[in-house]
Amino acid sequence: AKILSEFIKTDAYKLEVSQRPPMAVTNAVSWRSDGIRYNRNEVFLDVIESVNILVNSNGQLIRSDVNGALKMRTYLSGMPECKLGLNDRVLLEAQGQSARGKSVDLEDIKFHQCVRLARFENDRTISFIPPDGSFDLMTYRLSTQVKPLIWVEAQVERYSRSRVEMLIKAKSQFKERSYATNVEIELPVPPDATNPSVRTSMGSATYAPENDAIMWKIRSFPGNKEYLLRAEFLLPSVSADDGVPER
Repeated sequence: AKILSEFIKTDAYKLEVSQRPPMAVTNAVSWRSDGIRYNRNEVFLDVIESVNILVNSNGQLIRSDVNGALKMRTYLSGMPECKLGLNDRVLLEAQGQSARGKSVDLEDIKFHQCVRLARFENDRTISFIPPDGSFDLMTYRLSTQVKPLIWVEAQVERYSRSRVEMLIKAKSQFKERSYATNVEIELPVPPDATNPSVRTSMGSATYAPENDAIMWKIRSFPGNKEYLLRAEFLLPSVSADDGVPER
């Protein structure tokens, strides 16, 4: 799209000379133009991973997976050939190396069109001529048992038909020198709850009636720490017998 857009003019435009489409449209490397030049050749590679965990009410892990993406920014001259190696278990075992320790089983791998798939299937090497600028080189999934990074426990006490108290503990289960930033914990409350009073040992908590929830926000959550939230709210003393089951 980047290359074709150079040939699309907004004003009335007459081609005086019969122009041939640029090489990049017709040659094997359709995602990169010829003649790119930089004074400094640079490559930036970021690995962005998101962890999805589902835990049932007894605290058992039901599902846990990691979705990852390798995002690249390349500022390279000419037609550079890049190769990338991963700690991929299949590759390490094929090379006769021990796959114990830091190797991973990658699943659902998707590559950018620039990656030579035949080469990857042959010897698991990721070899490619990158587009210019930013692009996603690959995305993948890991089905691995991840310890929940922040473990949340909830105790709900009913003192009468109209008064309920919640005690929430949030504990970080990662290394002390790491920090989780902008943590948000959403605590569902009954839709007819009124006058919630909330106290926290860290961060701020607000009642969001439009979501029937209390939102607990902690800007910086260090590793191996535990924080508490207490919430007390009132319910209508008259309740229907066939009421909605509690969340």
